[in-house]
Amino acid sequence: MEFQYTDDQIALRRTVREWAQSYLAPKAAEIDENNRFPEETIKALGEQDLMGLAYPEELGGAGYDAISEAIAMEEISAACAATGSIITGHYLGFDALYLEGSPEQKEKWLRPALEGEKYAAFCLTEPAGGTDMTSNKTVAVADGDDYVINGVKHFITGGAHCDFLCCFAITNKEDPKHGMSCFVVEKGTPGMEIASEDNKMGIRGARTAEIVFKDCRVPKENLVGELNHGYRLALRVIDRGRIGIAAMAVGIAQAALDMAISYSKERVVFKQPICKFQGLQWMLADAATQVEAARLMTYYAADLKDHGKPFTKEASMAKLFAAEASHKVVDTALQIHGGYGYMKEYPIERLYRDQRITELFEGTSQVQRMVIAGQILH
Repeated sequence: MEFQYTDDQIALRRTVREWAQSYLAPKAAEIDENNRFPEETIKALGEQDLMGLAYPEELGGAGYDAISEAIAMEEISAACAATGSIITGHYLGFDALYLEGSPEQKEKWLRPALEGEKYAAFCLTEPAGGTDMTSNKTVAVADGDDYVINGVKHFITGGAHCDFLCCFAITNKEDPKHGMSCFVVEKGTPGMEIASEDNKMGIRGARTAEIVFKDCRVPKENLVGELNHGYRLALRVIDRGRIGIAAMAVGIAQAALDMAISYSKERVVFKQPICKFQGLQWMLADAATQVEAARLMTYYAADLKDHGKPFTKEASMAKLFAAEASHKVVDTALQIHGGYGYMKEYPIERLYRDQRITELFEGTSQVQRMVIAGQILH
């Protein structure tokens, strides 16, 4: 495969980087320190056309390709990883509507989500059912013109701050794998309660919530796609989301590498900058190679998505490799900072905490290996 950036992609990277470094980066430490969901950033992302970058213009999106979306996600995450998680959560939240929503649903919920007027959340994980969706306990039962939802969801990014969420619930208890369905639940719907928000180690601004549904009634027209077809729909959304998480990991790694390079030129030991020592040069060379390899794997998965080709395996490979490479790069960058890297005054400390989640959400690294093995042994 011959890869070259298009002029539009080059311009987009420059534009998003300039905005992210001037608007997001100065806020990142404060958001982390105060464990604060940055409501104002949602509006700002919409003003920058970043709430629906790789979705059709006729639906309210910006009309870019998936590689461009990955580029933007890198730059956003490099400036503020919490914001990277917020925007990936938003994309996951409305993607079911894009894939299988009716024209009416797309106009009511998808368009304002893409245009930045509404924030969406992806409501799938439960306390006892993350990787194994068939263990989910949340149910939706038809009652007249409504479905009545009961259950508990956990780790829902932006759950307490979204305008609507796409909730996956069991609609056939006898066969959960072929009996799950997706429903739009709007903010303020009676019976939907935000039970708590989590106090996380990293990406603290991307607040995650536990949501309790107790006799929560939604109209039948809020069913997204076909009844009992939600399991496959959720998998499709997750596959697409893994490319975004891979790009997020690349952005964090690039930021850490840039910090390490800059510090190595400034820090003087034995009367010379530490970048003059071969041992440290090799650490930087390995880190730079890992970042570039992760970036190209992510772009390859994005390119397959753009061309309508199967990309489940490649998305999992990109997410797995990028997340674990990011771990190594951030760890190396902190090591290069020495004792200063362990201090909160240096942003590498925050990146060290932020990076770790990329190996956990949207499927742990072990789950990615399960998916890849299933694909190659099929």
